[in-house]
Amino acid sequence: MKYNRILLKLSGESLMGEQAYGISPEMLTMYCNEIKQAHDKGVQVAVVIGGGNIYRGLQGSAKGMDRVQGDYMGMMATMINSLALQGELERQGVKTELLGGLAIEPISKAFSRRRAKESLNEGRVVIIGGGTGNPFFTTDTASTLRAIEIEADVILKGTRVDGVYTADPEKDPTAKKYETLTFDEALTKKLKIMDITAFALCQENNLPIYVFDMNKAGNLQKVVEGENIGTLVSK
Repeated sequence: MKYNRILLKLSGESLMGEQAYGISPEMLTMYCNEIKQAHDKGVQVAVVIGGGNIYRGLQGSAKGMDRVQGDYMGMMATMINSLALQGELERQGVKTELLGGLAIEPISKAFSRRRAKESLNEGRVVIIGGGTGNPFFTTDTASTLRAIEIEADVILKGTRVDGVYTADPEKDPTAKKYETLTFDEALTKKLKIMDITAFALCQENNLPIYVFDMNKAGNLQKVVEGENIGTLVSK
């Protein structure tokens, strides 16, 4: 395996599938099956998922809601998605540990680096919800912070496109895909890979980001085995 310990970042919107909102049972099953395959090969897997399929704090703020209150609502949305992942993974026979930036007894314990690493070493998939536990930070930043804390080899950013392009490939048919990028190149080209806080954390801590299409069955396994199917952003 190319990677022994990964942090998989998923967007909440990805769980919607063809729905307008909420959780698609088909997408949930597919994602958890992908995670199970990697886990069964001995890869230590931590997962951070967003909550945009349920609620986005920034959208609430734009409509006049208090930003801090909205961000906490968004954190709760990530916990709902994390619970869905936990339930489906355990249905598929995978042991899990659900930790949160917010401790919500009795469903999750507060995140700690030691607890997360112990659970990974014990063979559990660690699901981390609740963002950083603080307003004004995205799940991109939360995933980067947690990846650094657990000493992950890489952040795998699962998206619906197969990498980073010169432009949005869904809008511009002439867009070209990058196979590799340095952090500096991505910043210079103003490529929107992660929010700027998350990206700066990755660069400062030399944590690679691998962007790939999570919606194609088998892709996660290909990535952890080292097959080049996406875009690697590194030092």
